[in-house]
Amino acid sequence: MSQWQSLLAGYEGAEPLPTTFNPDGKSLYNPPGPRSSAYDEFPKQFDPSKNGFDFHIYYMPAVAAQAQYAKELYERIRREFPELRIHKFWDKQHGPHPTAAFEVDTFNPHQTGAFFSWIVVHRGPCDILVHPNTGDVLRDHTELATWIGRRWPLYEECLV
Repeated sequence: MSQWQSLLAGYEGAEPLPTTFNPDGKSLYNPPGPRSSAYDEFPKQFDPSKNGFDFHIYYMPAVAAQAQYAKELYERIRREFPELRIHKFWDKQHGPHPTAAFEVDTFNPHQTGAFFSWIVVHRGPCDILVHPNTGDVLRDHTELATWIGRRWPLYEECLV
């Protein structure tokens, strides 16, 4: 038995999806259906008492150009996204994070999508750990984490 629950539960009697291609010749035609609730709310696995996602933006403080870029990125995020929660700018390692970083928190799927698409093209030399908040801190930072840029090893003992 798989440790993963089927993502198709509830679709057992659904019509088979078509195998026809769209006019672009690359993508498959998907028939219209109901709008996913994921556009408006986080999955039920998220801890509703916390924000949805944390973006931990890493940089190397000993590399002057990278440290300067990170400071400018931090200020730009504060100006561009004042509705997000932006934490302290750390100039050294802290917690499970192996290098200097700062954190940005999003609270709904729209903020998460907007910030994700913006940070992908503006991150410069910084690397970013993105994770949900489900209430399982270790799993959130490891198994459920996504990286933009290079993956850094975490001090996992800080998470248990």
